[in-house]
Amino acid sequence: MKHLMKHLRPYGLQAVLAPLFKLFEAALELLVPLIMADVIDVGIAQGDTSYILRRCLLLAAFGLGGFACSVVAQYFAAAAATGASAGLRQALFGHIQTLSYQELDTLGASTLITRMTSDMNQVQTGLNLSLRLLLRSPIVVFGAMAMAFTIDTRAALIFAVVIPVLFVIVFAVMLTTVPLYRRVQAKLDRVTDAARENLSGVRVIRAFSQEAREEADFRGRTQALFDAQRFVGRLSALLNPITYAVINLAIVAILKTGAVRVDSGAITQGQLIALYNYMSQILVELIKFASLILSITKALACASRIGQLLELPSGMADGTLPLPQAQDAPAVELQDVSFRYRGGGANVLSGITAAIPHGQTVGIIGGTGSGKTSLVNLIARFYDVTEGCVRVNGADVRALTLESLRGAIGIVPQHAQLFRGTIRENLLWGRPDANDAQLWQALDCAQARSIVEEKPGMLDAAVESGGRNFSGGQRQRLTIARALVRRPSILILDDSASALDFATDAALRRALQNLPWQPTVFIISQRIASIAHADRILVLDDGRLAGSGTHRELLDSCAVYREIWGSQFKKEDVQ
Repeated sequence: MKHLMKHLRPYGLQAVLAPLFKLFEAALELLVPLIMADVIDVGIAQGDTSYILRRCLLLAAFGLGGFACSVVAQYFAAAAATGASAGLRQALFGHIQTLSYQELDTLGASTLITRMTSDMNQVQTGLNLSLRLLLRSPIVVFGAMAMAFTIDTRAALIFAVVIPVLFVIVFAVMLTTVPLYRRVQAKLDRVTDAARENLSGVRVIRAFSQEAREEADFRGRTQALFDAQRFVGRLSALLNPITYAVINLAIVAILKTGAVRVDSGAITQGQLIALYNYMSQILVELIKFASLILSITKALACASRIGQLLELPSGMADGTLPLPQAQDAPAVELQDVSFRYRGGGANVLSGITAAIPHGQTVGIIGGTGSGKTSLVNLIARFYDVTEGCVRVNGADVRALTLESLRGAIGIVPQHAQLFRGTIRENLLWGRPDANDAQLWQALDCAQARSIVEEKPGMLDAAVESGGRNFSGGQRQRLTIARALVRRPSILILDDSASALDFATDAALRRALQNLPWQPTVFIISQRIASIAHADRILVLDDGRLAGSGTHRELLDSCAVYREIWGSQFKKEDVQ
């Protein structure tokens, strides 16, 4: 809740005015039974039509005033709830951006999506209702009891007994259901995860005819969510009937006690009707309050989940030093580097040592799961080493600011990811101030000029979400161009030419060798043909450095490299 209060602070005026106008409405409502008592005891008893008309006009004025107060309160409550939840959502999204890959891997995309959408909407709804009703309902309830005491103390004692009982019931249900709603939201995470996985992998599911299995799995998850929601819903549903039962018993007691008091002359018929109306007001308000408690219960459970995420510290503290420009130190140096993922039993990388001079092209090859991608992720500090040290330009990456480190690195990941917008907007991710000439230069180097020229609008051609209106090879070339626009001093190509034909791959490699700023290039590939030209090749085997050298040196000295070459040379013309 402290995070929500922090973002509610700028809307403090609205947060105060919303319940204040609701209190004005409640005060007008509490006066209505007294006016009705006057209508009965004076107007009807004496047959004074003009008195009745004046009182009815007063009731109409109270009604219009209450309606106006309600509208104004709703406006301020909506403004405060919407503004505070927007600030909280921005803070949550910003915090997610600071989390390391370790935390993101642990949490999972489905959990983050649920907390950004469903949980946040529940918090906004709960805050809106709280600002309007959280004070109004208790004020009406206790105000009705106070007004009852001004009419008749003995009859009002029934109010004094019933109201605490009702609040005990309400808070008992609330305390029981809060943890249950947390479990419901956790099950919603699992349903979201299943839906996201199925939608992103629908082609694979259909290719293997696994629709029935996936439907059964999804049905099981939704059934678990349904069962949990039904159970907590049944507990919550007890609130209204129990409240009705207690209030109706109290009304019976009021009528019985009031009838005796009217017969004895202690109170009038109008006052008895006023007591009945006050008890009816309490009934209506407690029904509203019960619904409010259910919404607040859900909102508290969701706010707790959001707060846990906001309080989750990043496992990667930002450094304080800018990236040095020292050319006498290696561009990248790995010193006895070992790494394992959180929760992993064994190291993914063990004892890796290498020094890469500026301007060299380095190929990285190895079997599946040998740690190639993990190695380059340590250079950009997406993960921190478990042991050892990674240096860039002679400085430990852990001491550098992430902005300066990653600003000098261009990365093309395994999965070519484009974003909704235009080709120009995607390329400008690399460098926001790049001009068209620089964009076309990067496209030429990435062998992507023809892709853009064939599109209507060229650089301003539309890109759909995920770049699904481009082929796999086209997406790869555009993401390479995006990285080149930055003119990085270190360029990492993580198996980013796997969808390219051999001619395009060869042309790309020649273009990278002729880049005017001569970056240090890391090329991860499964194909020897893509890295045979490299100044140096690192061969990984089960997370260890099995060999290091040129293509010819490794053919003579590294059995693992020879095995990979032997499996490919008949299929590929090694260059």
